[in-house]
Amino acid sequence: MGRTAIAAASIITPLGPYPTLPVSALALDLTWQAADAVNGNQFSLGQGKYIIHARNVHATTPYTITLTSIADERKRTGDITTYSIAAGKQVAFLLDQQVGWAQTDGMFYLTGSNASIEFCIIRL
Repeated sequence: MGRTAIAAASIITPLGPYPTLPVSALALDLTWQAADAVNGNQFSLGQGKYIIHARNVHATTPYTITLTSIADERKRTGDITTYSIAAGKQVAFLLDQQVGWAQTDGMFYLTGSNASIEFCIIRL
């Protein structure tokens, strides 16, 4: 089975610096999606930069994330594998270069080891 797509609602383009006023309810909220620990997740890399947020919502157990790279023009890879996120903590990863990260299908691959890991993608 293929990877689970990060829903469009969890790929946010933040408002600012001069949003239309008044800012409507929920317009600044982040939407999170639980990791698919079996199949992994993906999102489409369009033009631009992204911040990948991951959080562990479990009360006591640390879980991990993996961000999967692809060989660049020099055949280098740089997977971030089994990065541990403590219970109740969050991490962020800036993706400002797509070389070495955009898979052959144009997707970015990420995996959480448990559904207690949640992802939110910020498009800059």
